[in-house]
Amino acid sequence: MLYHLLFPLADRWPVLNVFQYLSFRAAAATATALIVSFVVGPCILRGIQKRGWGQVVRAEGPAAHLGKAGTPTMGGLIILTGCIVPVLLWARLDNRLVLIAAAITLCLGAVGFMDDYLKIVRRQPRGLIARYKMISQVALGGGLGLYLLLDPISGYGPSQTMMPFFKDVSVVLAPWAFPAFTAIVIAGSSNTVNLTDGLDGLATGLAALAVLTFGVFAYAIGRVDMSSYLGLFYVDGAGELAIFCAAMAGAAIGFLWFNAPPAQVFMGDTGSLALGGALGAVAILLKAEFLLPIVGGVFVLEGISVMAQTTWFRYTRHRFGEGRRLFLMAPLHHHFEKLGWPETKVVVRFYILGILCALAGLATLKIR
Repeated sequence: MLYHLLFPLADRWPVLNVFQYLSFRAAAATATALIVSFVVGPCILRGIQKRGWGQVVRAEGPAAHLGKAGTPTMGGLIILTGCIVPVLLWARLDNRLVLIAAAITLCLGAVGFMDDYLKIVRRQPRGLIARYKMISQVALGGGLGLYLLLDPISGYGPSQTMMPFFKDVSVVLAPWAFPAFTAIVIAGSSNTVNLTDGLDGLATGLAALAVLTFGVFAYAIGRVDMSSYLGLFYVDGAGELAIFCAAMAGAAIGFLWFNAPPAQVFMGDTGSLALGGALGAVAILLKAEFLLPIVGGVFVLEGISVMAQTTWFRYTRHRFGEGRRLFLMAPLHHHFEKLGWPETKVVVRFYILGILCALAGLATLKIR
């Protein structure tokens, strides 16, 4: 909004030329996201507390979590507000990549809010039935893939995507397979972030690291000179996604102010599905879907741990008549809690892994 209002006046006031620079607007979006989160956070927190929207804790979980029962949840509303407001202020609103990323984020945030509402307010333990949640995620991801097929975002094939570490190698999917592929990316990213959201500050910090990394890629992919030098695909207008990523990172860090241990509020599915959906959408729009498992490596490990635990339990129950577990508890962070690690130690060590994953993703810029 500010770009459209102020940049046209740059001929009269040259200082307004700063609005043409992505770096300036990205930094401003981060700062704005932090301020918005700090301002609206206490208001949203009071509203949640007033309505008694408290977290329900599973009895079979780590014993240390029992004391968290009743902690306000649905705090993902802080993240959504902290992200969307700066995007509206600092991004170019005629850029469809930003509009698509924001729309996917809001839609998945709405799906998560419905799940939280049914569990917390309506007291339905299952929340939104899993298949309905999955249908929503697949529909959004598949719909995005179909839209990109019909109206490509670059001069490359609409179903063509980059491969990390290889500048002359790309993957071209059959047109019929591309919507299924994007559905898997959106559903996978949103669900793995959702599974990671089990400890104070864990998913929030890891998501901030991942989205900042994709912000760097958005900036490079949106520049003809830099993308050519680094051997990346050039996507016109992708640079504006750096502003979206900066705003999302700022909102996540702002939420971490309230979510740091001991958490005053949990993000709930409202926040985790939105964060995961944002990551998946940005990866698709940047044609960097195969970069997502590298940058979001911790999320992938969390998802794999749940799938491996479930598969092994079902197999051993069928084979031996009694289900057995690979981990003491899944997702993976709970396994380490069961081993006796303090919650803060698990979070910090997973942060370190998240930083390594982000660095590995950034290394693909030069190792090509």
